[in-house]
Amino acid sequence: MEEGLGWEPEAWEPPGRGLAPREARAGQSLASVLSELPSAATLRYRGPGVLPWGSLEEEDEGGRSVQGLTGAAQMELQDPRHSRELPWPMQARRVHRKNQAREQSACSTGSRVGHWAPLLARGKDQTKEGLRSLQPWAWTVNRIGGQFGAGTESYFSLLRFLLLLNALASVLVACMVLLPTWLEGAPLGPPAPSASSPCGSYSPHSPGLATFPSQLFNLLSGQGYLEWSPLFYGFYPARRHLAVTYLCSVFASGLICLLLILRRSVSGLKQTLLAESGALTSYSHRVFSAWNFGLCGAEHVRLRQRRILYELQVELEEAGIRRRAAVRTLGQQARVWLVRVLLNLLVLALLCAAFYGVYWATGEAGQLQEAPLVKQTPLLQLAVSYLPSIFISAVNVVLPPLFQLIGSLEGYTRSHQIVFILLRTVFLRLASLLFLLFSLWSQITCGGDAQAEQCQSCGYNHRKFPCWETRVGQEMYKLLLFDLLSSLALALLLQFPRRILCGLCPGALGRWAAALEFKVADEVLGLIYAQTVVWVGSFFCPLLPLLNTAKFLLLFYLKKLTLFSTCSPAARTFRASMASCCFPLVLLLGLALSAVPALSSIFLIPPSKLCGPFRGKVSIWAQIPESIETLPHTAQNFLFFLGSQAFAVPLLLISSILMAYTVALANSQGHLISQLKRQIETEARNKVFLARAVALGSESGAL
Repeated sequence: MEEGLGWEPEAWEPPGRGLAPREARAGQSLASVLSELPSAATLRYRGPGVLPWGSLEEEDEGGRSVQGLTGAAQMELQDPRHSRELPWPMQARRVHRKNQAREQSACSTGSRVGHWAPLLARGKDQTKEGLRSLQPWAWTVNRIGGQFGAGTESYFSLLRFLLLLNALASVLVACMVLLPTWLEGAPLGPPAPSASSPCGSYSPHSPGLATFPSQLFNLLSGQGYLEWSPLFYGFYPARRHLAVTYLCSVFASGLICLLLILRRSVSGLKQTLLAESGALTSYSHRVFSAWNFGLCGAEHVRLRQRRILYELQVELEEAGIRRRAAVRTLGQQARVWLVRVLLNLLVLALLCAAFYGVYWATGEAGQLQEAPLVKQTPLLQLAVSYLPSIFISAVNVVLPPLFQLIGSLEGYTRSHQIVFILLRTVFLRLASLLFLLFSLWSQITCGGDAQAEQCQSCGYNHRKFPCWETRVGQEMYKLLLFDLLSSLALALLLQFPRRILCGLCPGALGRWAAALEFKVADEVLGLIYAQTVVWVGSFFCPLLPLLNTAKFLLLFYLKKLTLFSTCSPAARTFRASMASCCFPLVLLLGLALSAVPALSSIFLIPPSKLCGPFRGKVSIWAQIPESIETLPHTAQNFLFFLGSQAFAVPLLLISSILMAYTVALANSQGHLISQLKRQIETEARNKVFLARAVALGSESGAL
């Protein structure tokens, strides 16, 4: 059999070393046999001109001579690759870098490009390192990842990213909305009532002396003195430049968020594809290549050890689930899929019931606010105004644990369970928000019937909503505020007292009852839901991103305190790459859904006639063509050209060509990668065959 395969030991020799004769190898141990393989020689390799590990400098037989080492070193030091890409010690890398610099200076004598290219590359690397060092709470997030796993770390990393998005949006609003309003002078007050106005009057200030309950009600509901403030849409006056900057701030904020989320999603997608392919998730990679030898300090070392431990735990758990799934029979597989179909039908029924409840609660809240008893009692009026928020929060508290129970019965891996729970819960939260907005839209537009009695004169229900943009902003303000209050109440009234009471109980029972597990999926969905509310309401409530920045800042320290004081590491973790890809994609879904009510308000619903910078216009977008007409003729022609078919068709063709080229390039690279993978597998089988052949040769020599 060996002759048929044509095995030649000389083809597998490491440089300068040969296999010993068969008589000399007789009776060798398995370790000595395996040490002669090329892979063992690769492990012993320490760089150019350096003897391998385990070899003696005095040996001349079977080793490399000094002349041979010098010649090999000169050849290896001429490697064109960058010194960072070479598996050499630091001393050899310095020599290689000096040789490359010397060659570049000799080749680029009199060339400015050869001089500035390394400086630009070095400056780029230093800029990246500087930006990475400016990340807030870097040590805290790293500590959380080492102590509680990569899943919990991904939550705090996402919270830090959302804090950055809200801070950027707040800066845009301050520069493009607040600053022009302040420079041109703030409005004196709401418009005076006019008998000739077909849309009635708008008076946000409540008459009479303001009492403490009424002030508290105004603070929590966004009415009264807050309704006529820079917090809401109706405060800003009808000025041409302000209307343009107001609208441009919304589009600029959405575009920046889209680009940053796409950048984060692409980087997470790369990690997920590598993790799912198995190229970087093997146990050998975790054991031999995951350690950072630049760590300093016992705390950093301990955190890195825990991180590797959690990663190995995830790999072993998912490998066990995949192994059990691979040995299922056809009947077992059919039973599993039947259970999954039934469970998904149950999930669909629960979602439909929740959506109908949100729609019912929004309609009932509008009717109850007109009741005389509710108008006379501020506490009842506050409770009725918060009825949709309370119902949505109750649904978000009750259904996610049911989704977790259903996910555990479906037989998926932990990472896939997190994904399904995440998708179901985010669909519940975002769809509940959309049903709330749909209910408001049906009340504002009279169910879409422009010929109705309430909507015929102004295009919207001016009797119930004299300034409907401010009303939508108040609903988003109440959702944001109620979410913050519920988070504070959960931590201060439930988690911390439970920790204190259970700490008084001695023994293991008290420790078990006091240890809570940090629910990563629920917490992440809370962040995405809160951010979606801000994106929806940023047009109607311009200062909502600023409020959300303060909320996320408070939430970070609150969750950190809760995590380290009341929570224990999760018994079952999931893959970090799954979180880095799935969480930004769900966030991108929230951004896309938030664009629906904003765009429909801009293009479809007429703006309020009594408030806001777009009062008196047919639509909010009508301000943009009117502003373009005031520009010089050249600028008008250029902007109209950008919106014409003469520009759109070539742009579409060029985009299609670039897309086709990118797809073809990706396919070719994928084909090359698959070929390299097959080559690696072939080399691995050859090495296994070589080891068996050497072992057989050793056994036959011993006999």
